[in-house]
Amino acid sequence: MSTFMAKTNEVERKWYVIDAAGKPLGRVASEAARLLRGKHKTIFTPHVDTGDHVIVINAEQAVLTGKKLSQKMYYHHSRYPGGMKLVSYGTLMQNRPERAMEKAIKGMLPKNRLGAQMYRKLKVYKGGEHPHEAQKPEVWNFGE
Repeated sequence: MSTFMAKTNEVERKWYVIDAAGKPLGRVASEAARLLRGKHKTIFTPHVDTGDHVIVINAEQAVLTGKKLSQKMYYHHSRYPGGMKLVSYGTLMQNRPERAMEKAIKGMLPKNRLGAQMYRKLKVYKGGEHPHEAQKPEVWNFGE
């Protein structure tokens, strides 16, 4: 008996909606990364993108536990000398909450071309509305 390996053209993709309202940012991010990677499927194959499309709504209502809102920092560099920029997560969650969610999810995906391909299937929205009703997304419940 040989091990089953999924082929790219055999993978059926679904669309899922995750509501981040009142849930910890990291828990939502890990569940979204799991769906994007395809680990919830029986046909999961590490070297093939078997994941589904994920829509995260209400990113602004995700919570950070402890003192992370003031102590956790988001760093990026402009590639110029002295170009290090740092922003606290409290400021980032006020100004661009979808960016905070995207960064958390991207950090949980593989760091290669396959991870970039998985990341392209992610859509994050600040509020409760999204323009993907035509894809008939299913609501994904976790931790309940």
